[in-house]
Amino acid sequence: MFNPKRIGLIIIGDEVLSSKRQDKHLANANSLLKPRGMALSWVQILGDEPTLLTQTLQRSFDSGDLVFCFGGIGSTPDDRTRQSAAAALNLPIKRHPEAVAEIEAQFGEGAYPQRIHMAEYPQGASIIPNFYNRVPGFSIRHHHFMPGFPMMSKPMMEWVLDTHYAHLFGEPTVEKAIRLIGGSESEWVEFMESFEAHNPNLRLFSLPTINAHNERAIELGVEGLASRAEAGLQLLIAEAQRRQHPWEPVK
Repeated sequence: MFNPKRIGLIIIGDEVLSSKRQDKHLANANSLLKPRGMALSWVQILGDEPTLLTQTLQRSFDSGDLVFCFGGIGSTPDDRTRQSAAAALNLPIKRHPEAVAEIEAQFGEGAYPQRIHMAEYPQGASIIPNFYNRVPGFSIRHHHFMPGFPMMSKPMMEWVLDTHYAHLFGEPTVEKAIRLIGGSESEWVEFMESFEAHNPNLRLFSLPTINAHNERAIELGVEGLASRAEAGLQLLIAEAQRRQHPWEPVK
């Protein structure tokens, strides 16, 4: 069974880099991964530049990571992801018969001469069903390529997870936190170092904030399995009480 080193996202499109479109793939991916006890390790946003896409995918294919890619698999000249994936793997582009059947079923004669190019993938790829308009994405080497439209790609990613990676699912993690009123993070560094050393199964986080009135606060919390996170939260509360540092719960 495939056990990835990490899980990553590659979000592709000049329109995302230029802010013409605001990315929704990151939020969608987290909404699918977290309930399955999975978590992202990295995200990259790239433009539609063939050389950069190819170089990035070469590194990604070599990494042993599970990767979800969004965007650039259409039929217009600025859609270059399919070709870049093939180049990264040194594979030819081939027209996939299942993808051809889906596109023909959706568009009939209108599939030709242009839309049918969306059935062309690196040789050896398999299709990802598209429940929105029947134009599939494709999978190869634990990389899964989907459209840049979130309403299409989210159910496609969900299908990939449930079909191919159910063996990786685990118990969901939760976050528990308190808000320290005033003070600075530097006052808590030694405690945080000790906490991490004694609680390796929890992820400790510290998020300082300054509001419009220049009032400082620190959201200090933990992430982990529910029972462990609750125990970790109680340790944070106990330390705040020991220091007589004002705090409030984070809901």
